[in-house]
Amino acid sequence: MLLLWVAVVAVSALATPAPGAGGQRRGAVQAWPDAPNVVLVVSDSFDGRLTFYPGSQVVKLPFINFMKAHGTSFLNAYTNSPICCPSRAAMWSGLFTHLTESWNNFKGLDPNYTTWMDVMEKHGYRTQKFGKLDYTSGHHSISNRVEAWTRDVAFLLRQEGRPMVNLVPKKTKVSYDAIKIPKWSPLSEMHPIDYYSSYTKNCTGKFTEKEIKDIRAFYYAMCAETDAMLGEIILALHQLDLLQKTIVIYTSDHGELAMEHRQFYKMSMYEASAHVPLLIMGPGIKTNLQVSNVVSLVDIYPTMLDIAGIPLPQNLSGYSLLPLSSMFKNEQKFNNLHPPWILSEFHGCNVNASTYMLRTNRWKYIAYSDGASVLPQLFDLSSDPDELTNIATKFPEVTSSLDQKLRSIINYPQVSASVHRYNKEQFIKWKQSIGQNYSDVIANLRWHQDWLKEPRKYENAIDQWLKIHSDPENI
Repeated sequence: MLLLWVAVVAVSALATPAPGAGGQRRGAVQAWPDAPNVVLVVSDSFDGRLTFYPGSQVVKLPFINFMKAHGTSFLNAYTNSPICCPSRAAMWSGLFTHLTESWNNFKGLDPNYTTWMDVMEKHGYRTQKFGKLDYTSGHHSISNRVEAWTRDVAFLLRQEGRPMVNLVPKKTKVSYDAIKIPKWSPLSEMHPIDYYSSYTKNCTGKFTEKEIKDIRAFYYAMCAETDAMLGEIILALHQLDLLQKTIVIYTSDHGELAMEHRQFYKMSMYEASAHVPLLIMGPGIKTNLQVSNVVSLVDIYPTMLDIAGIPLPQNLSGYSLLPLSSMFKNEQKFNNLHPPWILSEFHGCNVNASTYMLRTNRWKYIAYSDGASVLPQLFDLSSDPDELTNIATKFPEVTSSLDQKLRSIINYPQVSASVHRYNKEQFIKWKQSIGQNYSDVIANLRWHQDWLKEPRKYENAIDQWLKIHSDPENI
């Protein structure tokens, strides 16, 4: 069973103005001589740090390098939720996760939600989607849902698999000797949330250095494959004589831990999981420019509308990226520049507390649950890029200041309480729909090895959890 995987798909919006749809262009930039086409390519699980030095030394990414040379790359771009559906919901809605209540891979946007693509089509663009969209509710496995809903239950259950080590990467695409073996904290010294994540992902056992290196090499090889697929799109545009008339944007829904911090998958605010690639090239876009400002995926929505010259809604969480990347200047619009922070949040499986990350130029602050029951984390990314030393207690004034800023953006204790209630309500509905044999269903999910050893123990834990009143004071 392959658990370390990257779903390489293209979410493409080839948007071309319909005849007679010219009109006055508004936004952060002045009009292009000719309204450009726009192609957005979104892959799965791509660590954004691989698109610049030193990560770029590990894997060959010729088409990403082409986009860097011919466009603008954002060095500090982040997902707004490090898991597929909530991340993509933020990208398509332009709103933070808590505003759309996209809590997990089962709970995203309503299928009829108005996305930026719908707005562009309404303003005369012809649009098309291809591949894995994954931003609406109702998808993903039962296991994924139940694990998210029961994360508050007082038990630890491992999924049955762990990262595969008997895989052979194509080493012509990966610099094997340059692959770094990540440092791990001893299990006894891990942050409690990290320990829960590592345990439920079945990563607390022993791994040899070769196994870890092979896992990472295989992941990097899949990133090289992603780059090749991006290249097919770029080459197709070139062959159709459309490349010079088309703005191409490449990003990913989240990254991949690839055994950093003793974990794989995503579901974490560590850089490998939360840092995403973001590159833009095309007519009117600055070339060979690297932007260090922190940005995030909610910025895609206003950027797409800005390219099309469509007025931006006032309620968006994101900001247009054109003031940071476009050659066309409109000084009157520079009052609406991106703030010096981004917000990311996570409420899904493999993490037993809602998680909130505030990223600024130097600091990464991570708060959990109600802000009191779980210790926060603070990392100075300028001196600790691998995020190995939590300095939250060492710098209490910085921690307090960042927490106040975070609370001014989101009332995260209140959001955490809402997620608690949602999880319990959804589990109860699911349990009632299954009937008395719900334990048998759970026994066949990813937990089955642990569950089958002591099913009554885990059923009792769920019963106790369900008896607790959903009032936030009792959670």
